[in-house]
Amino acid sequence: MKAILNLFDFSQKINYKNEILAGLTVAMTMIPESLSFAILAGFPPLVGLYAAFIMGLVTAVLGGRPGMVSGGAGATVVVLIALMQSHGIEYVFAAVALAGVLQILVGVFKLGKFIRLVPNPVMYGFVNGLAVIIFMSQLEQFKSAGGGGWLTGTTLYIMAGLVALTIAIVVLLPKLTKAVPASLVAIIVVFAIVFGFGIETKTVEDIASVSGGFPPFHVPDIAFNIETLQLIFPYSLIMAAVGLTEGLLTLSLVDEITGTRGNSNRECVAQGSANILNGFFYGMGGCPMIAQTLVNLSAGARARLAGIVAALTILLIILFGAPIIGKVPIAALVGVMIMVAIGTFEWASFSIINKMPRHDIITGILVAVITVWLHNLALAVLIGVVISALVFAWESAKRIRARHYTDSEGVKHYEIYGPLFFASTTVFMEKFDVEADPDVIIIDFKESRIADMSAIETINNLTAKYSKAGKTVHLRHLSEDSRRLLANARAVVDVNIIEDPTYKVVTDKVK
Repeated sequence: MKAILNLFDFSQKINYKNEILAGLTVAMTMIPESLSFAILAGFPPLVGLYAAFIMGLVTAVLGGRPGMVSGGAGATVVVLIALMQSHGIEYVFAAVALAGVLQILVGVFKLGKFIRLVPNPVMYGFVNGLAVIIFMSQLEQFKSAGGGGWLTGTTLYIMAGLVALTIAIVVLLPKLTKAVPASLVAIIVVFAIVFGFGIETKTVEDIASVSGGFPPFHVPDIAFNIETLQLIFPYSLIMAAVGLTEGLLTLSLVDEITGTRGNSNRECVAQGSANILNGFFYGMGGCPMIAQTLVNLSAGARARLAGIVAALTILLIILFGAPIIGKVPIAALVGVMIMVAIGTFEWASFSIINKMPRHDIITGILVAVITVWLHNLALAVLIGVVISALVFAWESAKRIRARHYTDSEGVKHYEIYGPLFFASTTVFMEKFDVEADPDVIIIDFKESRIADMSAIETINNLTAKYSKAGKTVHLRHLSEDSRRLLANARAVVDVNIIEDPTYKVVTDKVK
């Protein structure tokens, strides 16, 4: 019998030691980040930890990408700050739940496949921008607790020294052994040194308390009417879009790293389900977290177990382990996250930059800048995709061409190469000479395709010109969808259905 979740399927080669240790490491790095984001948005600290637990557990079990880690991510939390300030946390919970519903709809209607439209330059820009954000966010930890100024003197030197020690362990330990995750060893060693020698430095409890109970069920205390829906819907829509964008891009990145393929639509449903639960169990919502995912993968995790261990570890820490975890030095976590930022950055983009087209370089840089500047991942990716699409349209428009000849019966043939769409219609029309052409012409679309409404209008205009001149136009080798688009032009064109090609979209099924 096929395992539905592939969690404890012993036919798979799963390193359970790596999965458990990776999960513990991820939990250690997720706690301070979730707390920081919650405090930034004005939420109670535990709301961030509840989100990390709920998102992590649900997506680990139900998600479409083993090895990917979700939690209370800053990308989605930033969207909700304005709603929190204007209407309070109850409306935030309602917006989070509604965002979950929208994400489930995306998965149910199988729209997750459109992440394939994101080109590589946009991915490079997205990943490099995230690496910079991860690194810059760690610099904030070199400030005094409570939003004070930069650390100075001995306090600064201790913090920097512990961070340097953490980085050194993460870099050097894998050269000696890979039996345990270097990140987890680094955290334990730095914790032991600080605790053993009584070193004064910033710890997790300086950010906020991590002690609490099990997430309680709670229906958002709001008015359930159309006015409330109109208020929260824009926030929910943006949150859903940001979460899915970051999640599906992270999924694609993990696919590339592991050489396997995840299910984007299943991930959308899992993310939406987790956010609905967040809305009813005091969670601030979230999405897949690329930094924690890379920590997970670098520790050797490839299955769902690591994500489950991380989520349950966070819950156990909330219930029982707060006094110990509160003493973990922030410097150790900063060092781990700095190494994650270094590992996230696509350094290969520098080596191939002189081999890439100029427009791809500009697109990648622009996406990275927007990601860093606005922290709006969805907007950065959208702008990158739009620019890439326009560049592609322009380049494709320049490549449409026509080969023409006249046969023994006096019929002139135009063989079209390249797609006919909005950007190529002008060049297409310039290929024809209505006045000089014979009474019968044939336009062969065997190597072309009529793609959109602009192309239809162009065909109609062209055939109308020939008809007005008393000449006949025949279209041949049109694909089935092209013939459907040209239904309105059948009065003046002759469509040959022989040898029509068909076009299909790759399915979502993972084999």
